[in-house]
Amino acid sequence: MKKSVKDILAMIRDNGIQMVDFKMVDINGQYRHVTIPAGNFSEETMKSGIGFDASNYGYAVVEKSDMVFIPDPDTALIDPFCSIPTLTMTGNAMIIDTPENRPLPQYPRNIVKAAEQYMKDCGVADTMLILPEFEFYLFDNVGWEVQPNSISAQVDACQSYWNSAIAGDGVIVPKQKNYHIAKPFDVAYECRSEMCMHMKDAGIEINYHHPEVAASGQFEIEPQLGKMSEMADATMMIKYIIHNTALKYGKSATFMPKPIYGEAGSGMHVHMLLLKDGQPVFSDDNGYAHLSREAHYFMGGLLKHIHSLCALTNPSTNSFKRLVPGFEAPVTVGYATSNRSAVIRIPAYAKAPNKRRFELRNPDATCNPYFCYAAILMAGLDGIKNKIDPHENGWGPYDCNLFHLPEEEKAKLQGLPTSLDEALTALEADHDYLTAGGVFPEELIKNFIKTKREECRRMAAIPHPAEFEQYYNL
Repeated sequence: MKKSVKDILAMIRDNGIQMVDFKMVDINGQYRHVTIPAGNFSEETMKSGIGFDASNYGYAVVEKSDMVFIPDPDTALIDPFCSIPTLTMTGNAMIIDTPENRPLPQYPRNIVKAAEQYMKDCGVADTMLILPEFEFYLFDNVGWEVQPNSISAQVDACQSYWNSAIAGDGVIVPKQKNYHIAKPFDVAYECRSEMCMHMKDAGIEINYHHPEVAASGQFEIEPQLGKMSEMADATMMIKYIIHNTALKYGKSATFMPKPIYGEAGSGMHVHMLLLKDGQPVFSDDNGYAHLSREAHYFMGGLLKHIHSLCALTNPSTNSFKRLVPGFEAPVTVGYATSNRSAVIRIPAYAKAPNKRRFELRNPDATCNPYFCYAAILMAGLDGIKNKIDPHENGWGPYDCNLFHLPEEEKAKLQGLPTSLDEALTALEADHDYLTAGGVFPEELIKNFIKTKREECRRMAAIPHPAEFEQYYNL
C-alpha cells in the first residue's frame, strides 16, 4: 500500500513510536541499520535522507563514498522485535552529486529496479513474479571456534536422532525422516507459526510452512508469488523475522546450505513467471509442459549462463557442499517436469495458465536476494533475446531421475560448478548478459568477484577437522 510522509507521521503518533529505524543492505545481502529518535523524524528526513559511508558496506564506488539513504515510506512497518516502539523502513542509496541526488548504481535495491525497467524496455513483459522457498535449520545450541590451536563446530537439535540415548521423553526423529512430520515430533511448530504471523503483519502472504527432510531441525516456509522487486524486500524481511523469532524461542536459525554432514541441505528454490498487460507470457496449451516458446527461451538463458549465475545465486563456499548428488540437490544442467534432480523443474501442479511456471533449484539463501533475482531475470531475458532453445542445446527435457542413470549416461551430462572459485571464474568470463542496459555495473561485478575470491582464499587456508581424520597419521 502506498504511503505518504503524512501516513508515516500518523503511524508514529498513533502507535507511540519512540524510534525510527532505517535498514540498509550491504554487498552480501545483510541488513545494517541506523536509528533516530522519532521526534527527529520529519518530511526533511524523507527528502534529505540519512548519510552513510558506502565503502563500509562493501561497495567500491568511483564517486565519493559518502552517500545518503532515502527511506521508502511504502516499506514502513512496526518492528515486532524491539521492546522500545520502533518503526522501521528500508529504501535506496543515493549519490550526493546533484541537487536532486541520483541512485547509487551498485546498491542492490537499485539494481532490481533497473532489471525490471530493462525487462519493460525489451518489450517482453512488464512484470516478473517470483516465489522463493525458504529452507532453514533451527538449532537449540550452536557454537564454533576458529583458533590456531582449535578448529571446531557443534550444533544440536533436541529431537535429532543423535539424542536418542539421552532424550527422556523419547521424542526423536530418525535420520532424514522429518518431512511433514507432525507433533509431538514437530517441536518448532509454534515458533514457525509465529514467524508466519509476523510475515503477514509485514504484508507478506504465506502459502504454508512445514518440517523439511533433515531430522535435525530443518524446516520450510513458502510465501505466495510476488513482484520481483517487492519479493526481494520481502526476502530480507523474511530472513529477519525467522532469525529474530527463533531467538525468542531459545533457538538459532541458519540459512547455511549445508550445516550438517550427511543431512539434507537447505536451498532457496525460485519459481518464476512473466506477465505482460496482466496476461501470462509463459503459458501455451500446446507447448511442452504447457509452457510457451518464450518460457523455453527463458529457461535456455538460465541454463546457458548457469555457471556464472551460481556466483550470485550460491555465493558461499558452503553452497557447494549442498550441490552434491543424493540429497534431492540439483546438480545437472537441464530441465524437466516434476524432476528434482535437474536445475530447472517444471511443477506439474501449476496447471492454470496464469500460474504456469518453472523453478530454478540451485539458489540458496546465502545470496544477496536483489543480485540473485535480478541476475535470474537478466539471464532469462538474454535467452529470449537470443532464442536459446534448451532442447536444441541438449539440456533436456530429462523426464527421469538423473541420479539413477547408468554411470556412462551420467558422464554425458553437464554439471554445475563444484566450488565457489569455479563459479567466480565463470562470472569473470560470462557477465555481458548482466551488464546489458547498464543493469549490473561492471565495477560491481569486479568488486563482488574480488570480495568473494578473498573469502575463498581464507576458507582454503584453514585446516578442516576432517583433514586430521584423513591425514594426521600418514
